[in-house]
Amino acid sequence: MESDINTKARLTLAVLLLILAIVGITWYAFSEGRYVTYQLNTQESVSGLIADAPVEFHGVEVGKVKRVGLVNPRTVSVLLSIEKTAPVTAASVATITSRGLATRGFTGYVYISIEDIGVDPRPLAKGSGEPYPVIPSAPAKVETLDTSMGQVNENFQVVSTLLESLLDKPTIASLQQSADSLQQITKVLADNTSKLNTMLASTARASQRLEPLLDASHDSVKALQTQILPQTYKALSDLEKLSGSLSDLTAKIDRDPSILIRGTVQPPLGPGEKK
Repeated sequence: MESDINTKARLTLAVLLLILAIVGITWYAFSEGRYVTYQLNTQESVSGLIADAPVEFHGVEVGKVKRVGLVNPRTVSVLLSIEKTAPVTAASVATITSRGLATRGFTGYVYISIEDIGVDPRPLAKGSGEPYPVIPSAPAKVETLDTSMGQVNENFQVVSTLLESLLDKPTIASLQQSADSLQQITKVLADNTSKLNTMLASTARASQRLEPLLDASHDSVKALQTQILPQTYKALSDLEKLSGSLSDLTAKIDRDPSILIRGTVQPPLGPGEKK
């Protein structure tokens, strides 16, 4: 009786294991039938890219990374398991991309991003001698906090080296001397602020005194224009008339020198002379 119970238990366990195996095989076959394997060959660094990393098409997750391995010292092969419904075509390009603060750990991860860069709608086919269709790769976009901080550190080192080469001891001494001179000039200006204020006040008072003188000069010029200039013009006119009279007299003397003896008055006519 007891042996029959043990036999039934073993048979039941075996049947359960067989059912589980059949279900697992069926699920695996069904799931594998929903996906297509693609290959990605790249010479970029794939640091942080691991199996089961997501594969996205235009930002939508469509598969997983199956395997990452070296082909040669410069080339890495990445196998991608992508849903059959994903529109991977001959125009698709895969890019190794990072998301988050770092390429490893809980703060970020690396994944494969697929985009279309053309209008070729043909399905991606296997090449000659290739076990899987190969998706062309684009330059990686691994811009994370750790790589960015590394780049910042390198740039800082370059700037520090440049400053050390430019700011040698004589240059630093010259800059220090210039700063000391500027400080002395500032101190002198601060000490003579009261004197400068006094000079400005004196300049303002002198300007106020100069204004009446300018007004008096303006009045003098106006008086000259209204009184002296007309008299000057009259004297010049009289002088011009006198000059004209002298010119006429000179012309008459040239024609008749006897005028100097008898004057300009005509003598009475003699017998037989006609007017």
